[in-house]
Amino acid sequence: MGALTSYAIDFTLKTRWDDLPDAVQHQAKRCLMDTLGAMVAGSQTPVAAIMRKTALEQFGGDQATIMVTGERVSASGAALANGFFGNALDIDDGYRNIKGHPGACALPPVLAAAELTGGCSGQEFLTALVVAYELGIRAGVIRHATYQVYHSSGSWGAVAGAAAAGRLLGLNENQLFHAMGAAEYHAPIAPMMKGIDTPSMGKDSIGWGCMVAVLSALMAHDGFTGICPLFDDAPDTKRVENLGDEWEILNLYFKPYATCRWGQPAVAGALKIAREHDLTPHQVRRIRVRTFEAATRLPNGHPRDTEEAQYNLAFPVAAALLDGEVGPGQVLPPRLYDPDLLAMLDRVSTEIAPEFEAEFPAKTMAEVIVETKTGEIFRSGRIEALWEPPDTLPSDKALKAKFLWLTTPIVGNVKANALIEKIWSVERLASIDPILDGCRAAVI
Repeated sequence: MGALTSYAIDFTLKTRWDDLPDAVQHQAKRCLMDTLGAMVAGSQTPVAAIMRKTALEQFGGDQATIMVTGERVSASGAALANGFFGNALDIDDGYRNIKGHPGACALPPVLAAAELTGGCSGQEFLTALVVAYELGIRAGVIRHATYQVYHSSGSWGAVAGAAAAGRLLGLNENQLFHAMGAAEYHAPIAPMMKGIDTPSMGKDSIGWGCMVAVLSALMAHDGFTGICPLFDDAPDTKRVENLGDEWEILNLYFKPYATCRWGQPAVAGALKIAREHDLTPHQVRRIRVRTFEAATRLPNGHPRDTEEAQYNLAFPVAAALLDGEVGPGQVLPPRLYDPDLLAMLDRVSTEIAPEFEAEFPAKTMAEVIVETKTGEIFRSGRIEALWEPPDTLPSDKALKAKFLWLTTPIVGNVKANALIEKIWSVERLASIDPILDGCRAAVI
């Protein structure tokens, strides 16, 4: 076992709730609330219906819960379904330099393992969640440094999920080594840009990565052996050696809109122009979006489904100008087929801005230029996606508002507000059952 892998294993097994700085403890609750909100809302998507059916038919059992419906399946089946739920709307958190989503990779395996062990306290649950975030972000950095092709979140998220699940399942150092190695070996190595060029329900391969994470931990518990985990491949050893000293969970971005992060600066720019100039949709003749090259790869055509609406640059800009928001109500049927929305979409064009391309992926920038039917030209100026560290992160109040926006239509206002209170005090819970119960739909 290499030294860096030993660092990762020691951090996984020895970190305790009281070891976490106050800011990290608080951020863990923010992350839990944000990812749960994405998961609850994501349960209403077409892909969620398919994965729920798949879990019930192919992963039978009584070990863990499919969120929102409360149905019981195997631990790996619950992680599979809940992993798809968490990323189904592309409104879950992310980390800039890994171009991916650590939260949706972390929470489903931790939930499944906590249920499988039974009696997992709120403190232990949150600590395992932090472990998954910290290892996942570092695994993502290593994955991108050692592979030329940009791979999806599930490719590195599986390793982190296996570590956190293994911690909760009581794996020892040797078993944890093999759990992470098996997860890396079996993780979905999905070429992400092909998923951008041709959007599909595979999304960021997060659901599959969550399933692999749980299975890998369970198999390692029974003696399955895996390869040496990727931590010893790290070109920059400090990235791993600083585990427990530097907390990457504090450097996440959050997402106010249900669309690919690469399209969010353009949404922010369009809304800025509409707000500053009191612009109405019928005034708009043309919208130009100047941005980085990868964002221009997002399709601009009429979306045929929810995934194509999210992996689209023109659609969320058009939806924002018409509705003032981009959420489940915009990217789900019937709204995504609305003729007025599609007519606005047809007025959007994109182009590569060299100055923004030079800053990517450290920053995702755009400029929106709107031409009105009377010939006026309005510019957003250089604009970054909202809720980005370190300067524009959302307040607790803003994240609460987002959570209520996403969950109230499903669980009801009273239950959604009660769930928020449980999340803020989760470290005092004897088990996570109140969290699971709080996510049950008002009517199934």
